[in-house]
Amino acid sequence: MDYDYTAITAEEVPAAVSPAFQHLLDTYASETNKVIAVWRQFAEADLDYRPHPRASSVAEILKHQLLSERRFFGEFMGVPEPPAGEVLPQTGSPIACATRLAELARPRLAFFAAQPPGWWLERVRFFDVERERIWIFWRRVLHTAHHRSQLTVNLRLLGRKVPSSYGPTADVTWQGADPTHSVDAAGRG
Repeated sequence: MDYDYTAITAEEVPAAVSPAFQHLLDTYASETNKVIAVWRQFAEADLDYRPHPRASSVAEILKHQLLSERRFFGEFMGVPEPPAGEVLPQTGSPIACATRLAELARPRLAFFAAQPPGWWLERVRFFDVERERIWIFWRRVLHTAHHRSQLTVNLRLLGRKVPSSYGPTADVTWQGADPTHSVDAAGRG
């Protein structure tokens, strides 16, 4: 898939010291790019939008994503992170938040690349339990995908374009795209 905008290019993703862990770096960069693609579809006027009174606003989800990534990686995984007070951008615009997300992701990628297998497999505190760092990493990726999904629903409800994450959308497709919307498609291969 080709994207209109790529914040972290494939060339920027460092090589993992242990090739078996390269997929972690590639996935983190890819998922960060997908989040940024979604965030860039919002206008500043959309920041207070919430589809239900009990739902988080767009601005609250952007802020939560930035701060909770810092907490997962810093507090639970032991990744060097900036102080929490320095995580949020000067303005809360979608573009400023997207830019900040990429700025925070690049040093994480470098740190992750340098870690040996034992570091990833070490059990550390995660809230009130212990988990392997690799488990915490994947929990973070899933948490990020959850919030990205919330925001793609908001985009649709606002009538905005929904960018591609893993395949074509109602707004984005390409020659050779083959979405699975039928039993026949699911039965291929």
